[in-house]
Amino acid sequence: MNGAGSLSPLIHLVDDDAAVRDALELLIGTVGLRVEKWASPESFLADFDRQSIGAIVLDIRMPGLSGFSVLDSLQAAGVDHPVIMLTGHGTVDLCRRAFKSGVAEFLEKPVDDELLLDALQQAVRRHVKSRQRHAADFAARQRYAALSEREIEVLGLIIEGLTNKEIGRALNLSSRTVETHRANVFEKLATPSLAQLIRRYAALVEASDESGKP
Repeated sequence: MNGAGSLSPLIHLVDDDAAVRDALELLIGTVGLRVEKWASPESFLADFDRQSIGAIVLDIRMPGLSGFSVLDSLQAAGVDHPVIMLTGHGTVDLCRRAFKSGVAEFLEKPVDDELLLDALQQAVRRHVKSRQRHAADFAARQRYAALSEREIEVLGLIIEGLTNKEIGRALNLSSRTVETHRANVFEKLATPSLAQLIRRYAALVEASDESGKP
């Protein structure tokens, strides 16, 4: 198995045909992507590294679980990897079903090398960006949770566009105290500008207001 600690993208290749797995591994390797091959969908679902960055290449017709059954299981488990589906018997209905199920690409065998590589590289880029967004969102929630109740109140009023004097009047605080809270908010949230503060934290403030919890 490839460990979750590796930063290089990993392509999970799920196909019951050994010749296809070997050929696609060689092809995908030409663009510097690592490949982990899976002969059965059951073993893939049980053991693949969900923390890896990359994509999944999934055959539709396999003994046991079909590609669509695997896709259903991945989605039910909240797996965020982009999926590229392959089939040797493509139809309009299969293609429509695949895209409605959220696959990144649907390709027929024998696969066009350039189409597959392009689809994989695009999928990997999207996955990297998605994971970066999730990491940033998690970090923002952690920083927000470190604010005091008063700092959260001040943050909410900053986002509403109130000046320090207006915040002081709203919370019955001196201007100096408001300035201190304001400085603490920007420091704890590691946000250098008002625009970034609003972009990153307005939704969290709104959610807190709706739930009644800081």
